[in-house]
Amino acid sequence: MSVPLERENTISRVPTLTVGVPGTIDPTDLPFRELRDGASFEEYITETREGRIVRPVESNLTGKIEDYDLVTFTINDPENPKNWSKAYKWYCTMLVAFTCFVVAFSSSVITPGLSGVEEEFGVSNQVALITISVFVVGFGVGPMVFAPLSELVGRKPIYVVTMFVALIFIIPCAVSKNIGTLIACRAIDGIAFSAPMTLVGGTLADLWKNEERGVPMAAFSAAPFIGPAIGPLVGGFLFEGKGWRWLYWIQLILAGATWVLLTFTMPETYTPTLLAKRAKKMRKEQNSDRYVTEQDLDSLPLAEKLRLFLFRPFQLLFLEPIVLFLALYMSVLYGLLYMFFIAFPIVYEGGKGYSAGITGLMFIPLAIGVVGSAVCSPLVNKHYLKISQQFGGKPPAEKRLIPMMWSCWLIPVGMFIFAWTSYPRLHWFGPMIGGFPVGFGFIFLYNACNNYLVDTYQHQAASALAAKTFVRSIWGAGCVLFTRHMYNRLGLQWASSLLAFLALACCAIPFVFYYKGEAIRRHSRFAFADDEENNPPAKQG
Repeated sequence: MSVPLERENTISRVPTLTVGVPGTIDPTDLPFRELRDGASFEEYITETREGRIVRPVESNLTGKIEDYDLVTFTINDPENPKNWSKAYKWYCTMLVAFTCFVVAFSSSVITPGLSGVEEEFGVSNQVALITISVFVVGFGVGPMVFAPLSELVGRKPIYVVTMFVALIFIIPCAVSKNIGTLIACRAIDGIAFSAPMTLVGGTLADLWKNEERGVPMAAFSAAPFIGPAIGPLVGGFLFEGKGWRWLYWIQLILAGATWVLLTFTMPETYTPTLLAKRAKKMRKEQNSDRYVTEQDLDSLPLAEKLRLFLFRPFQLLFLEPIVLFLALYMSVLYGLLYMFFIAFPIVYEGGKGYSAGITGLMFIPLAIGVVGSAVCSPLVNKHYLKISQQFGGKPPAEKRLIPMMWSCWLIPVGMFIFAWTSYPRLHWFGPMIGGFPVGFGFIFLYNACNNYLVDTYQHQAASALAAKTFVRSIWGAGCVLFTRHMYNRLGLQWASSLLAFLALACCAIPFVFYYKGEAIRRHSRFAFADDEENNPPAKQG
């Protein structure tokens, strides 16, 4: 029997799963939902001199202990995405970030042209709004399928196939002859377009080491929020000049260019997929079945995979207060973003008589706020790394909530400004500038929430994020439908104030979990708790 080579060959073994700390990994980057609890993940996080880790395994056929070679990347392996040149990694990062921008842009660019749909098809505003709602619902449904599927076939096939499907179904939207066709195709587009938003975080984890990931994550984080802010701006002028159908042709142009770039310039980045292909090639070349990956040895039964993929997100949602309340908080924020698409036209087109194009310009401070927070995100990451060092590299998960605890106040502040400057007689600058603090707060809240869920649930992180995304998208879709009625009933000022008070109430959530989160985790069935993380900060000499 061969002697295991782990110690001899290993140069970068990962001891913990805490996210954002140098020398550690991202739990969402590993196939936890694919492998048994006792499986080893060393091959995915280790580079070895010989490109293998020998593992003795009892054969199902002979009942004897046989040696298998778990295929790894070699030291400084050029096929390891983390070893690619920085220029190429930045190209891949900006490409997937641009893809997310196109997706988010497509969700909102049609809002200025809803009146054109109403007029041409003879439908009410409420029916026209369904074209936005079904798209956003797709954002919640798609990840439940595409996230687990990417763990089976890799990231690139999901990017390419789903973007192609979205591309095809934009065409019937642009040439539709009735509202039914438009709604049905928008629903399919929403599901297909959800894939890039689901996979991009994992793609960045594939490409960058944790200590390098602050700036790339900031670049990505801005894209899903800049897209909805730029959409109404572009859509307003395009609708005025070319009509509502061109709001779909512009999506086709952008999505088409993105699909070409993804198909022909974006490589596969998912480590388990890359190593599985390498193992298959080695088995063929060496004419030996001993070259395998952990997925060949310890893959979960299909029924167990389906349970983890489909039911675990809902278990976490309804049994874990951390997941439930953070999902609700993110839902409020996501709904608020889509409410702006309805509220701004009410304030500026209805109240001040502005055109759709000019109204779109009022979203600029919101976009500036998003960009500003993205620029500051690396500073937040640097602050967290400093805290992590004080705790010996294993800080409590609740330290992730610090950015949320101060940025949460920006949302109600911005909403109150928007609310009480929205009188038609007041200057146009007031409601517009209310978008800046809202945009500035979004990314800090979004990133802090994701990081806290990942650190808290680790092996269950993918399911926790899926639960949050599902609830967030369903709520956002509903908000689109009732916003106009809410503003008609309550008036401009009190409808916006209601949203501000709701956001203000949510500010309690990060504070409660910051002080009580550790106790909640210790009584949880699914959350991760480690005694070592509670060591007091080391004295600074």
